Amino acid sequence: QVQLRESGGGLTQAGGSLRLSCTASGRSISNYRMSWFRQVPGEEREFVAAISRDTVPTYADSVKGRFTISREDTKNMVSLQMSSLKPEDTAVYYCAAGRGVMEITAQSEYDYWGQGTQVTISA
Repeated sequence: QVQLRESGGGLTQAGGSLRLSCTASGRSISNYRMSWFRQVPGEEREFVAAISRDTVPTYADSVKGRFTISREDTKNMVSLQMSSLKPEDTAVYYCAAGRGVMEITAQSEYDYWGQGTQVTISA
């Protein structure tokens, strides 16, 4: 079992930055693809970014060039650096871990999820 806990969410203005962290416990994340998803109330949870075991990142088009995902397996941690934030980035952000993930944007591919952290961007 892997327990995931997100932190770093909050309120900031458009154009600002936030850094989200996801801390894992229970098992090393070194064998897992780690990803971030986000969800707005009433909408589907959507893929934001992923990082493979060998640190290859993948981003949704909507965040490419603004967000950076990274991982530190020695600390069992994944981070999402978010810059040039927009009001449409407002959502609850979730960390996810999966092994053998074939379709990285599909929620069903992931085995473990955190509880989420709220990110609110004001205009």
